Amino acid sequence: MMTPFTTFIITFLSLFAMAISLPVARLQARDVFVPPILYPHAGTIWKVGNHHNVTWDTAGAPVNITNSIGHIYLVVHGLIDLDNELAGGFNILDGRVVIQVPDVAPADDYALVLFGDSGNFSPNFTITD
Repeated sequence: MMTPFTTFIITFLSLFAMAISLPVARLQARDVFVPPILYPHAGTIWKVGNHHNVTWDTAGAPVNITNSIGHIYLVVHGLIDLDNELAGGFNILDGRVVIQVPDVAPADDYALVLFGDSGNFSPNFTITD
């Protein structure tokens, strides 16, 4: 005679065997896209409050991008300022987005990071007041 525990184990194993034998939907392969930032480039000087087009190269983008929603943050002295997004919610395949230069201390070691599928940093550039 089977005990309740044995009945439970046999039922559980039967359900498990049925679950792993179900066909699995074929997932479409996705690729990581890391578009290089074209502007700002090394030697660029921005003035606080001005508007600029941040641009990146979309040539060679894969058909299936893992995450196509972009975000841009300022990098200050090598640290990403995640509290202050400069732009967000745009399609990474747009290749450009307009941002306003934030009110920051003048320095020559600012950069931008473009998030979407991956993070990609611009070269360092200067912000003046």
